[in-house]
Amino acid sequence: MPATPCRGNPAGATALAGCGRPGRTNALPSPRGRTRIGFGERLYVPSLSIASELLAFTTIGLIARWGEVFPRWVPYLGGRQVPRWAAVVPAAVGATVLTLVFTVLFILTGIRGTTIRGCELPADFPGEAGGWESAWFSLCYAPLVLWGPLMVVLTVAYHQRRRGTDRPAATA
Repeated sequence: MPATPCRGNPAGATALAGCGRPGRTNALPSPRGRTRIGFGERLYVPSLSIASELLAFTTIGLIARWGEVFPRWVPYLGGRQVPRWAAVVPAAVGATVLTLVFTVLFILTGIRGTTIRGCELPADFPGEAGGWESAWFSLCYAPLVLWGPLMVVLTVAYHQRRRGTDRPAATA
């Protein structure tokens, strides 16, 4: 089967992503018809992915030992107790943002039948297709929908488990 040629939309505003040819991206065409991607654009997606993974990894700190005591290899802090607020505040902010972005918006757009921009869902939208496509879409999207609420549960559990551990021992 031959590769599908890359063509822009009728207005020529964007190139189709990939189009069956490796090395092609979804970017604006240059005046000469070639796709140019600047250094910042090339760096943006990997940087965003790395930052997202690092932030997601910090969630493990809410249940792991290193979320309560800094690992010994951390300069100046190794072996010391992690202040409760230093974990709870960022976790609560993250849980709120994740819940609003993925859970609330997903539910609202599903009820309204629109995209997050307010446009009507396309006829071929996976969640509207029915059958296995709709089931597959829901299965793949479920972790994102549940991430915020589960983060709330982890944050509350961490806060309750660490309650009273920030105070120095009373001297008699």
